[in-house]
Amino acid sequence: MGAQWKAKGREAAASVKGKIFTKLAREIMVAARAGIEPDMNPRLRTAIEQAKKHSMPRDTVERAIKKGAGLDNEGVHYEKLTYEGFAPHRVPVIVECLTDNTNRTISSIRGLFRKGQLGASGSVSWDFDYLGVIEATPNAANADPESAAIEAGARDLEAGENNVSLFLTEPTDLDAVSRALPNFGFAVQSSQLVWRAKNPLSLGDAERAEVEAFLEAIDDDDDVQNVYAGLA
Repeated sequence: MGAQWKAKGREAAASVKGKIFTKLAREIMVAARAGIEPDMNPRLRTAIEQAKKHSMPRDTVERAIKKGAGLDNEGVHYEKLTYEGFAPHRVPVIVECLTDNTNRTISSIRGLFRKGQLGASGSVSWDFDYLGVIEATPNAANADPESAAIEAGARDLEAGENNVSLFLTEPTDLDAVSRALPNFGFAVQSSQLVWRAKNPLSLGDAERAEVEAFLEAIDDDDDVQNVYAGLA
């Protein structure tokens, strides 16, 4: 998902895992509305890949697909909502939600932004890039990330941690590049569309702790899918 903040303790960790599963299931349900075959539905394929990365049980994935495609009797419909604003210390924030009750979500987000400032559409997104990010590791001795990025059609390349390469793409090219990278010696670990801050802010320890507490509270809301912040 989007930015995640670590929780302490076993119970807290279990709670976080449960919330991640809920968010992943919602993304799968929304994606499945466009078709239940992953090979024909890039968004669904990406959602399933994220679910596997987080060790979501297969039967949970299958139930989410059926529910989203209307193959059961529950008939839940989720709508995507995006909010923009500022955390404390004028840190820009973008919040993506999936909800079956827009009034509840709007009320909740307004309350969560009391310590910050909720803005209008476009108030901070101009200071972010919307792009695809693919995490991949080499699975061949001669795999060259720069060559793979060019051949697969990525727009940029960054070095990650633990021998991971980050292939950056245009949003519309995410699926094509993900499919192409294995042909050039790279195994895709994850792929997702994200908002990345152009000018992330650096804060002192006290200010950063305040901002992270604000972001944790937003991320903890059941309707929130992803949180992106311009924080270095």
